[in-house]
Amino acid sequence: MAEFGENSGRQAEEHDGTNSRNVPEPLCGTGDSSVTVPRGPWSSNHEQGKKVVLHVDLNNTILVSDAVTGQGTVAALDYFLTTVTWGKMNKHGTWEWLSDSPSLLPPCSDAVSYYSQFGRIPGFTSTAGRRFRGILEEHLQLLRWPDGVKGDRELAVKGEDGQLYHWILPSFFQLLKDLVQEGRDFAILFRTFGSDLPRVLRAMFKAVDEGAHPLFPDLPDLKLSVNMTAGKIRCSKRGIVLSRAEDRVSTRDGERGLYQYLSSVQGLGGFQDHFDWWASNTFSIRGGKPLWVDPFDQNVQHIFIDDNIRQNDEDTIVQPKVFLDPDGAETRTACTSELYDITLVQTDLLRAISDPSYFTQRVHICLENYDRNLQQGAG
Repeated sequence: MAEFGENSGRQAEEHDGTNSRNVPEPLCGTGDSSVTVPRGPWSSNHEQGKKVVLHVDLNNTILVSDAVTGQGTVAALDYFLTTVTWGKMNKHGTWEWLSDSPSLLPPCSDAVSYYSQFGRIPGFTSTAGRRFRGILEEHLQLLRWPDGVKGDRELAVKGEDGQLYHWILPSFFQLLKDLVQEGRDFAILFRTFGSDLPRVLRAMFKAVDEGAHPLFPDLPDLKLSVNMTAGKIRCSKRGIVLSRAEDRVSTRDGERGLYQYLSSVQGLGGFQDHFDWWASNTFSIRGGKPLWVDPFDQNVQHIFIDDNIRQNDEDTIVQPKVFLDPDGAETRTACTSELYDITLVQTDLLRAISDPSYFTQRVHICLENYDRNLQQGAG
């Protein structure tokens, strides 16, 4: 039996953060969360030949801005810091910091993020979060568009401070280069609730087809295609419908069809997910962006990268739907903690800004953890 998540807690601690059935069900599937995994040739050669489909969020994952809230680069990074800084209300009813360093995971069991306690606070690092102002300024400097290079209207953005910044993180373009260099079969699907997807697809086309990025002028050599048609994923009590151009796939025909469709995509493309459905499900795992996972499929691994993936299923953004049988149609909703750093990656935006190999490292960790879990089951 293979049980996803056996090693995810340890890996999450090692690599944490900036410190450096279509039937009603509870938050997580009940009963035995393990699945029988067929024995197979688990080796480095197998891993290398496996296709990887990366589902990548936009805002605060590869973009430091938010079209929905109207936040520019400075405000978006300032806001992100409220979600990764931790404290608690003391017995006198005042806020007490429990850590001087940002981190994805709380430093202790009774810590809550500043955002969870107080919500969106404009100018956080100029008021209550002044101790983190240096971190904001350091990472804004790292985001600066190269000096002496004219800003590209699709790839650069002017911040509220008048400075020119990268709109898409360079570490994402580095990921593309690394995956091709490794000889991996892969596809990228941008998954966002927001309205930035058409512009992101245009920017990707300029970078990978026209070589317009000043730091990555050789991207056209990768021979990557970009599907410029933004698709949609819409959810309701009746099921899930995915559409893009003439393509239309629905869970009414079984969930297996959506998994097969997403597993077959090529190049770069994207879908706008259903924000209203997430909101109507109180921003919990029940209404999150759907991700189908087949632990019996030795040929494809899906990985979702999103800053709002959290190990609190009442406050997370992806709904992992794990197939129960080989070639079966029935799924269960897995807890986020079960798949954390296996098929779910919580973006550490600060590291994604400061470390060019950040996304590549996260993908490698997921590949290793996924195969380790399946190997244990196959044994």
